[in-house]
Amino acid sequence: MSRFIQIVEVGPRDGLQNEKAVLAPAVRADLVHRLEDAGAKRIEAVSFVHPKYVPQMAGAEEVMAALPHQGGRSRIGLVLNARGYDRALATGVDEVNVSISATDGFGLKNTGLTAKQQQEMLADIIARRHNAQASEGTPSLTAMISCVWGCPFDGEVSVDLIAEQVGVLGELGVTEIGLADTIGVADPWAVTRVVEAAKKAAPDAVLRLHFHDTRNTGLANAYAGVQAGISVLDASVGGIGGCPFAPGATGNIATEDLVYMLERGGYQTDYDLDALIATARWIGEAIGRPAPSALSRAGGFPKV
Repeated sequence: MSRFIQIVEVGPRDGLQNEKAVLAPAVRADLVHRLEDAGAKRIEAVSFVHPKYVPQMAGAEEVMAALPHQGGRSRIGLVLNARGYDRALATGVDEVNVSISATDGFGLKNTGLTAKQQQEMLADIIARRHNAQASEGTPSLTAMISCVWGCPFDGEVSVDLIAEQVGVLGELGVTEIGLADTIGVADPWAVTRVVEAAKKAAPDAVLRLHFHDTRNTGLANAYAGVQAGISVLDASVGGIGGCPFAPGATGNIATEDLVYMLERGGYQTDYDLDALIATARWIGEAIGRPAPSALSRAGGFPKV
């Protein structure tokens, strides 16, 4: 049996949030359905942020209302604070992903909180979950650290700082910890160093990696993560996306490009590559520009 790599699809959230086009909730729900038809099992479907700041994510409740529960599928909602967490609970998301920053510079710009204050916010949310005695049907909780390999405001980020923050999340009981290269500055060797340090800092947690292809190193970084033992990677259909609060942060690594690379290498992803390519081309038409992914232009190989 080939090794399975789980790809978490983030196109409906991190993909669309930085596009000029603002798609209606019904179209965003349609994107989720198309991605699930292409094999996606975990999808970051919505973000519970104020539409004043990210209008592309307005109507999260409407998107979720169009996505009734389905066995074997997990729809994830991103939150930045307790208010977003409450909104997420009310919609019935399957997972809540709490985003915090590695640096004060990005944290203050993105949420108005320092890195330490964001950790405290996450701790409060976790305490609320424990006090409420989370029952069956309560969404699981993960956390994502942004700007792990570099910050647009504070510059380089040390491995020691990330290890310390990962250790804090591990002590809080976060079972899956994401590490995000928000502005696409990582290189494969830096990925290996961070993964090794994070594993030591939180040995019981699952690590998940999130790369942007801003400087054309995204797939190389994903490869380095897999070689370092990572089995959960984020990707965005078509390679669309970026971060509106990080200047110059362009698209994520493309789901279809990542699937092609992994499956050519003998790994298993459970995605339908042709269906992914078709979805990438469809979302390109919806946002009014061709999807930037390589496979949406070249197709797979061998040709059928």
